[in-house]
Order: sequence, then structure tokens, then C-alpha cells
Amino acid sequence: MTRAVLDAVVELVAESGMSALTMDAVAARAGVSKPAMYRRWPTKQDLVLAAAESRIGPLTVPDMGDFRAELRAVLTARMEAYRQPGVDRLLAGVIGSAAEAGAEPGAYRAYTARVMSETRHLLERGIARGDVRADVDVPAAATLVAASLVFRMVGEQQAPDAALVDSVVELIGRAVAATP
Repeated sequence: MTRAVLDAVVELVAESGMSALTMDAVAARAGVSKPAMYRRWPTKQDLVLAAAESRIGPLTVPDMGDFRAELRAVLTARMEAYRQPGVDRLLAGVIGSAAEAGAEPGAYRAYTARVMSETRHLLERGIARGDVRADVDVPAAATLVAASLVFRMVGEQQAPDAALVDSVVELIGRAVAATP
């Protein structure tokens, strides 16, 4: 049931935008009952965040011994996830719905913390390894990394590509590099 419901959310948003996303529409598309959906996702916000996380969730990058290589791995994985059909509209909807009255800010913060956790981890690993400056503001750097691809996709309405990944790796890599 879970996969069918989350797929239905992404499909509905991709086809018609967030305004078409109702619990009735999702239940009909997924072939499940609304009570079953409400048991799993008590609010539409919970459902939208679950759908987003089904496409763009936490990831793990092994220690490659080099911050830039690890950053490239994170950005490449995110780029590929963002290029999936419907993900652009889904993330635009997640961002927009986070600002709506009644939205539970903790739920959005928890989702973004999970999605950005590996970027923070590789920055911290780079600091420990010595290839990232010890004075780097890890949360700010992680936000810059995440924002680059998301803004390209949602704000500029262009699919993130390998050239953007290369530029972000170079720019962030230079900005946080430890001096020899």
C-alpha cells in the first residue's frame, strides 16, 4: 500500500500540481481506502513529506578520502533524484506548503535535516581528515550545497545537470578547503 500511495502523490502533483492533491484523489489513484491512508499519514502534510522522502531521502556516501569526491557523490545522487518525473513539482509543493498557515514547521525541519545529514557528515569528516577548514560553518555550507540544485530546479525551472554539479563542487570545494 505504501508505495502505491506515495507514487500516486507524485503522479498527481506531476500531472496537475499541488492543488489537485487531495486525500480522495490519492486514495482513488492508489486503490486504497482513505481510513487506511489516515492511519499511516494523519495529515496531507505528512503524506506530502513522505512522498518527497520516497524520492529524495537520506543517503550515505562512503569515506573516499577526499571531500570533493564525496561532495560530487552527494550532488550527483541528488541530481539524479531531482531529475525523476514529478520531483520538481513535488519539491516546489513541499517548499510552498511549508509556508502555509497551519503547517507544522518541525516536520519540515526534520525532513530537511534528514535529507541534508550526509552533506553535514561529509563536511565534518573532511574537517576531521584535514581537507576541510576547521572553522567552516557546517550548517551554512550544507545549506549552500542543498540550495544550489533545488533552486536550479524549482526557482530557475531547469533540470540540474552535471555542469552545475561540477561548478558547485569547485566553488564549495575552494570555499571550504584547508590550506596546506
